[in-house]
Amino acid sequence: MIAKNQKGSGSKNFTIVCGENIGLTPVLGWNSWNCWGLSVSDEKVKASAKVMFEKLADHGWSYINIDDGWEDKRNGEGEILPNKKFPDMKGLSDYVHALGLKIGIYSSPGTLTCGGYAASYQHEEQDARTYAQWGIDYLKYDWCSYSQVAPPNPSLEDYKKPYFVMRQALNKNNRDIIFSLCQYGMGDVWKWGAEVGGNSWRTTGDISDNWGSLSSIGFSQDKSSAFSKPGHFNDPDMLIVGKVGWGPGLHDTRLTPDEQYTHISLWSLLSAPLLIGCDLSQSDDFTLNLLSNDEVLAIDQDALGKQARKMLEKDNWQIWVKDLDDGTKAIGIFNLGDKAGRETFHFSEIQLPEHLKIRDVWRQKDLGIFSSSFSGPIPSHGVLLLKVKTVL
Repeated sequence: MIAKNQKGSGSKNFTIVCGENIGLTPVLGWNSWNCWGLSVSDEKVKASAKVMFEKLADHGWSYINIDDGWEDKRNGEGEILPNKKFPDMKGLSDYVHALGLKIGIYSSPGTLTCGGYAASYQHEEQDARTYAQWGIDYLKYDWCSYSQVAPPNPSLEDYKKPYFVMRQALNKNNRDIIFSLCQYGMGDVWKWGAEVGGNSWRTTGDISDNWGSLSSIGFSQDKSSAFSKPGHFNDPDMLIVGKVGWGPGLHDTRLTPDEQYTHISLWSLLSAPLLIGCDLSQSDDFTLNLLSNDEVLAIDQDALGKQARKMLEKDNWQIWVKDLDDGTKAIGIFNLGDKAGRETFHFSEIQLPEHLKIRDVWRQKDLGIFSSSFSGPIPSHGVLLLKVKTVL
């Protein structure tokens, strides 16, 4: 494909893939939970959708997902109804779709959601049909009260069962709906999430907006790396940049700017779904710039669908390497220490060839051709995100 305008021209090869496997790259979107919690409303969802359309859609962001707090009760026929904060769910879906975006919703296989609202137990087919009628494109399915339905010590089949049931219910409707499993990594879900039809699956507990939470979750993902592939991705939870708060009051994330660069870099290397957790309508320029670097997002969205592996760990440094579809590699060099430092690594240490052309992805700047090793300064809790190409 070739595009031209008064500033020049550009070209890109596109691959069209057909078949039953959907969500071939990780979801890029927004989720209401980390900002609004149970105080989410139609108005708040529309506000973030508007900003995504105006500021982020051209960079690939497309999903607007409503988390817990939208549900009310069931009518006489057993159909789930939205509460008064969502007076017209089909109308909200139409609004989001008119912007060229997609919309997601939330439920649980138990009798109640985490917030205590009506969930989908024994109403799976009915709810799947309702979601399709509303025009829903994504379902987050959260274990929550299913622990009261499952045996006290669930077997692997017990963990799988509720997700099989809902996936089969979704498949009975003529609509592609991304299926996001949320059960915090129990039973090593990364080993069987694809088997039950999951397009992504949470590998950890909930994230909080602090370095301890971010680092303990993000840097523990190596165990699940082999199971990431197109249409099926590990999910280390939502993003914690911008204004968050879990509702109704918000505050600026407690992550430093360098920690936020680490957050987006690591999640992109992990081929993780990127679900913005802040109120987009209150986003500052730093947050929007953080979310709109196309070269960084391309690492997350790479068609190969592979997750980075931790290739080196010493002192307070880690190096993660991700294979990319074009034969290049993305490398994240992370400083987990409390002081700025300069890290030198030898290519042989991370199984790379002798001569590499290196590009700084955040700065979108070629650094040159290097032989045998590379050295760069990195702030405390910061990152150097590189793309490297073999030079023959």
